[in-house]
Amino acid sequence: MGKIKTRSAAKKRFRITKSGKVMRRHAKMRHLLECKSARKKRGLRKGVVVARADVARIKSMLPGG
Repeated sequence: MGKIKTRSAAKKRFRITKSGKVMRRHAKMRHLLECKSARKKRGLRKGVVVARADVARIKSMLPGG
């Protein structure tokens, strides 16, 4: 049986932690940053756990996870 290919789009956007959680980046960090406070930008830099409703779909796109 052949290998399962990883979806390139998912590979770039998500990562799976050692405990199995799926992490993603925050939105709103691409542009219009001068009007956002330093505190808000610092918070948006951190990763966030993906919603439970989407986890199964994302893990199917990342076969190694």
